[in-house]
Amino acid sequence: MTTRRQFMTCAAALAAPALVPYRAFGQTAQEQQWDDWDTQVTPAGYDPSFSNPWDLHPRFLPRRVEANPTLRAGDIHVDAVARYLYHIQDDGTAMRYGVAIGQADLYEPGVFRIGRKARWPSWTPTANMIRHTPSYEQYAGGMPGGPENPLGARALYLYSGNRDTYLRIHGTPQPWSIGYRASSGCVRMIMAHIIDLYEAVEIGSVAHLYAAE
Repeated sequence: MTTRRQFMTCAAALAAPALVPYRAFGQTAQEQQWDDWDTQVTPAGYDPSFSNPWDLHPRFLPRRVEANPTLRAGDIHVDAVARYLYHIQDDGTAMRYGVAIGQADLYEPGVFRIGRKARWPSWTPTANMIRHTPSYEQYAGGMPGGPENPLGARALYLYSGNRDTYLRIHGTPQPWSIGYRASSGCVRMIMAHIIDLYEAVEIGSVAHLYAAE
């Protein structure tokens, strides 16, 4: 596994007329709902470098930084100690975002493949999550996507080979958790930040999650 030392050098659609279906404009009602939710979770006049209605520490705002030249463009690296996610760019830089990681021993370091991407995904807690947080039992049958869903606006699904690990890089409706160990094992991001990252990440990209200690 790659070590942390090798890791990084820092440096509406228009509303359709009444009785006309959205599909007539190339957009489904579901896609219109997703667009509306995107608007709801994205600050007005959003600028990734400066917008901060979440009152994050400034170091957790998105920044373009210098990347180690040995790292492969398109890959993701999560520095669990500093609580940063880096997405390596073609020009030798990386986009850096603040994240939250899993509580205690729930965080799982390793090398994974982005096997799936989803916009406003549904969420079903695993049996282990329910044991750890009994209040999740009410969602055992699944929770539809939406602004209150724990996976937030977007999710990148981490696979080991062809196996879904149930680990995710995803948005969160709890922005105050960024910078902390707060999740049930996944990597959390601000909603507006994961929307940006989601568009840039391709299925098949590799995600390196480094140890938290």
